[in-house]
Amino acid sequence: ATDAAAPAPAAAAASKWNLLTFDTEEDVAVSLAKYTAELSGKFAAERGAFTVVLSGGTLIDTLRKLAEPPYLETVQWSKWHVFWVDERVVPKDHVDSNYKLAVDGLLSKVPIPTDQVYAINDTLSAEGAAADYETVLKQLVKSGVLAMSTATGFPRFDLMLLGMGPDGHLASLFPGHPLLNENQKWVTHIMDSPKPPPQRITFTFPVIKSSAYVAMVVTGPGEASAVKKVLSDDKTLPLLPTEMAILQDGEFTWFTDKPAVSMLQNK
Repeated sequence: ATDAAAPAPAAAAASKWNLLTFDTEEDVAVSLAKYTAELSGKFAAERGAFTVVLSGGTLIDTLRKLAEPPYLETVQWSKWHVFWVDERVVPKDHVDSNYKLAVDGLLSKVPIPTDQVYAINDTLSAEGAAADYETVLKQLVKSGVLAMSTATGFPRFDLMLLGMGPDGHLASLFPGHPLLNENQKWVTHIMDSPKPPPQRITFTFPVIKSSAYVAMVVTGPGEASAVKKVLSDDKTLPLLPTEMAILQDGEFTWFTDKPAVSMLQNK
């Protein structure tokens, strides 16, 4: 989507979201690596740090090109600070751990300083781990690593790399769940995730919405009906969580392949 000059407030989703569609998942991976590397360079130059938020699912695999030339050599990995938009409250070596997924698929292959990779404290309860993670974020705001949004008063991550579930959930914010309404905390916990494992921590909507850039990466046919609901003009209630992720002052780009948008009209 190209930016029209000052879209009217009533403009459809196109004004809120850039939709990029590629023929294949491989093409998505190539484009996503280039996009991420360019933002890494931008923020390393502007801020001396690049705060990157990861999610679970297939995203890490789609980021695989970052661990290959030319990015392996050219990205300023020493400037990266890595976070998780949500995490399962399990040990770091557990099969359900988003941390383990990211380490195995990407982080073990690129030279990001280990003390700049912020995993949850897996010795704490879900509630304790969420509070601890929020404390870590507040310290990084104080030290200038993590920006703050002047518009919202919440932390402003440079780039969130997100995925969406078939039910339209993002992070661990699920359809119809009370946590969709949390608007004070930066990080909260969930004890009854409809998708196992049930105990998780998650960034809240105000933090997601305060991001400078969000890449929503959806490939394959599994989420096609959710993509249709989110990206079509049909705004029937209730809104899916991903439909609610309208950035306050940032750029939200969808990276999709043909199967993911197969149910959208005119695509």
